[in-house]
Amino acid sequence: MRKIIFGELLCLLFAAIASLPAYAADNAVAVDPVIITATRTAETVDESLSSVTVITRADIERLQPHSLQDLLVGVSGISIANTGGLGKTTSVFLRGTDSDQLLVLLDGVKIGSATTGTTAFEQIPVDLIDHIEIVRGPRSSLYGSEAIGGVIQIFTRKGAAQFTPNFDFGGGSHSTYQGSAGVAGSVGNAWYTAGVSGLDTAGIRSCNGFGAPTYVGCFTNDVANKDGYNTTAGLLRAGYHFGDHAEISAEWLRAYGNTQFDGSSSDDSKVVQQVFGANIKLMPLSFWQTMLNVGQSEDLETDFYQGTYADTFNSIRNSVSWQNDFQLAPHQQISVGGDYLKDHINSDTTYTVTSREDLGGFVQYQGGFGRSDVQLSARADHDQQFGGHTTGSAAYGYSFAPSLRVAASYGTAYRAPTFNELYYPDYGLPDLKPEKSRSAELGLSGHAPVQNVALNWSLNAYETFVDDLITYDAATGGPANVDRARIQGIEAQLGATWHQWRAHLNLDYVDARNRSQLSSDQAAAGDSDEFNHLLPRRAPESAGLAIDRDLDHHFSVGGTLYAAQRRFDDLDNTTPLGGYATLDLRAGWQFLPCWLLQAQINNVFDKDYETAAYYNQLGRTYFLNLRYHPN
Repeated sequence: MRKIIFGELLCLLFAAIASLPAYAADNAVAVDPVIITATRTAETVDESLSSVTVITRADIERLQPHSLQDLLVGVSGISIANTGGLGKTTSVFLRGTDSDQLLVLLDGVKIGSATTGTTAFEQIPVDLIDHIEIVRGPRSSLYGSEAIGGVIQIFTRKGAAQFTPNFDFGGGSHSTYQGSAGVAGSVGNAWYTAGVSGLDTAGIRSCNGFGAPTYVGCFTNDVANKDGYNTTAGLLRAGYHFGDHAEISAEWLRAYGNTQFDGSSSDDSKVVQQVFGANIKLMPLSFWQTMLNVGQSEDLETDFYQGTYADTFNSIRNSVSWQNDFQLAPHQQISVGGDYLKDHINSDTTYTVTSREDLGGFVQYQGGFGRSDVQLSARADHDQQFGGHTTGSAAYGYSFAPSLRVAASYGTAYRAPTFNELYYPDYGLPDLKPEKSRSAELGLSGHAPVQNVALNWSLNAYETFVDDLITYDAATGGPANVDRARIQGIEAQLGATWHQWRAHLNLDYVDARNRSQLSSDQAAAGDSDEFNHLLPRRAPESAGLAIDRDLDHHFSVGGTLYAAQRRFDDLDNTTPLGGYATLDLRAGWQFLPCWLLQAQINNVFDKDYETAAYYNQLGRTYFLNLRYHPN
């Protein structure tokens, strides 16, 4: 594949922005989204001292994604590796950190596999999502383990003020059919949501085999057939307001999937993602709010090979969180809380330990002093396996004007080893230490009207060091704390809205490198020296540009251009993944009130590319969708 020249790409993207006509604004006031993930308390995006991205329900309907992976491609700070299309294993790398160094929450409940330490993004139904908050940078001082690269919190669809049905159904390339239906509303002080969704696709030939002698690909040459995928999901949410001082709510999501893939030991998986949560929020005093949340997430997988049962890996995570927010004075708040987490696995693979507990407590201070804002947080965790660990963070922001602010932050984070790394038979090492990180960030952000165009922009530079990185050690045939990593990066974002146009541009540079030196045992075992090599599957340079226009009250058109530079699939940096660029086009026609017909062409130029070595990605595809879209 042809290498992308990043400088030429920047010129192309900026030229595209500059060439758009600057129509007069309609004097519409943009609503600054309210987020809770960055501080565990409500704040607007402009108030946050963190680098955040919010993907709204309106964004989801406009972009027409078929999966959560489709929705996250091109988001600032994110690189994605996928093993063969819809329903196949999808890894998300945030700010150059590994996929298991990312904390993922669904409606406040921690999800993911306790055995692998990663989240099955490919199994989360995008049609049942209301919005997503992405917080870049360490958050262990508020959430505990895994939040080295940041936090992604997914919020499912919630009740509406009045009865509101929704419906969509469509089909397209590779015999793909997708649909959803649901209702939301309220009765008195109670609110409710119910929804179902489904997707079925014949898929593509996911793998091209494998490359010897390197450990890449699917380790089988039986790759002639297409690898299909189907999934169904259901959502229930409900809550009740007891005036202004109390609220209870509960939510349940279950997604069942069956995915086929190319593999030498299994080629078919039946998977379940299930999340349950219950919440109580009280305000005993005018300055004191307390919240209690209990939850359970399940990651269940049963594998087959050529129709014969192969193995089962089930993990269950039970959690309890109690948080108290005290408003001491205007712009002065202290939060104190604690979290309990118990991981349990059930597998026909014999693990020497099948459960463990973690208990953590945190305190956070948020203060505003004129043009200055301060955030301080600290946390102590005690894990049943590795003992105690403390983390902390500090952030400071200064507003030169209401539309211009600088922010600086420093934080530490950690990741506890997974059950596979600790206890997998003939592989795990129970004495592993947690990975530890320290990160610093400097950012500048602003918004302003320029020739009647509403602009918002941000520029962030960061550096992260990760110690005791867990990786495979050829000298022992298992995992070990042998690696260190250094990650440096710059993120630039520019958004613009004017008249019937809106555009958003992301530019990302990340230099994620292995900084480990070989030990004498490793050298004797014949390990290669990977010092200063790039960490695998992270695109060093990437860019995304989305442009949409409402032609009138009935028609809309848009497109997304995404480009990623050449990267490597392995720590040795011997298996390259070529740079690529894709263009997606979309259109909508509201032919009746509340009824919308949408069409899209993805990967318009039919680019052949890989995000994981030997695994194919979708070529040019077409999709037509009918949506009932209440105003």
